[in-house]
Amino acid sequence: MRFIAAAMVFLFHGVLYTGLFADPSAQSTLGSIVAGGGWTGVSFFFILSGFVLAWSARSSDTLGRFWRRRLCKIFPNHLVTAVVAYVLASAVVGTALPDSSWLNILLLQSWVPDLGVIFTGNVVAWSLSCELLFYLLFPLLLPMFNRIRPERLWLWAGGFVVAILLVPTLAAAITPPAALSAPLVMPVIDMTMWQQWFVALFPPVRLLEFVFGIVLARIVITGQRLPLNLGGAVAFAIAAYALSPLVPGEYRVAATMVIPLGLVIAAGARMDEAAERSWLSGRRMVYLGEISFAVYMVHNLVLVYGHQLLGATTSWATPAALGVLALFLAATLGVAALLYTLVERPVMQYLANPRRRRPSALASVPTGQSAPPPARPDGDRLAG
Repeated sequence: MRFIAAAMVFLFHGVLYTGLFADPSAQSTLGSIVAGGGWTGVSFFFILSGFVLAWSARSSDTLGRFWRRRLCKIFPNHLVTAVVAYVLASAVVGTALPDSSWLNILLLQSWVPDLGVIFTGNVVAWSLSCELLFYLLFPLLLPMFNRIRPERLWLWAGGFVVAILLVPTLAAAITPPAALSAPLVMPVIDMTMWQQWFVALFPPVRLLEFVFGIVLARIVITGQRLPLNLGGAVAFAIAAYALSPLVPGEYRVAATMVIPLGLVIAAGARMDEAAERSWLSGRRMVYLGEISFAVYMVHNLVLVYGHQLLGATTSWATPAALGVLALFLAATLGVAALLYTLVERPVMQYLANPRRRRPSALASVPTGQSAPPPARPDGDRLAG
């Protein structure tokens, strides 16, 4: 599932922002299809992070070990791609290193209400700024949600969905800061600069999806009934995505897809728990899932500088443009495989999990409930 979400983000950037298509009608048609894919993919990752970390949490874990593993998961890929992004911007485009680059390096950029600060370096790293907040708060959040009685978990999940639905309304009630006051509208999805920052980029707002994922994990762990199986949840998600252009752009970031995506993740976990296999559990799809974080981190660099290599202002007829897009996808997979093999996997193997010392509890199992079964997947491998 992670690779499908990463591919949606790739198509979102590849179709809407690279200028590959010479035919405006083809650009418009394809753009309308993939316009929600980028935000849907990111929302999936945010919900999945909360779900998998709660799904795989162990009471014997320690705060130090958990935070070390999460930092070792995101920072190596981030630092490598950030350095490459700044070097390429300087060497190819002639862009000077911005004064705010330290915010990007430390993953603090999404807290600043200025898109010019957030989208520097490797622009997709803004989502890691949100993930960093999630990981810092997770050891505090999980024990709280472990104490919720199982029969009340769906009520809590509904509460977080309502909160996510209300975010665009809250954005409309707040006066934008000067840096975001211009009514510049994001292509196709129709969001102002202020809406894009507050609804889509501001870490405390995106925390709602992460916490929603935690609650869904508790629902599955405690054996609560799900309304749909995986097939039904996927059909629901496809229908919601197809209908999403009918709602205002700011609601397409998370509000329209949060329920379908959550049900897809929960139903997939229930299938895993029952040891049911599907094409998603095949060796190739599992490997693509393994490298999906690296795919996400390198894809925009491949798109931008791949186009520079072929001619920055060049566009092609639709069949050729689709061929170029396929070429960029193949290049993205190749670069991502290298990043995963040479950076991400070695760091996780040798730095993230040193020999364990005396444990102190990260999360406690509620009284009267059994601990999660040991077969659950490794959250540090899946949540990134």
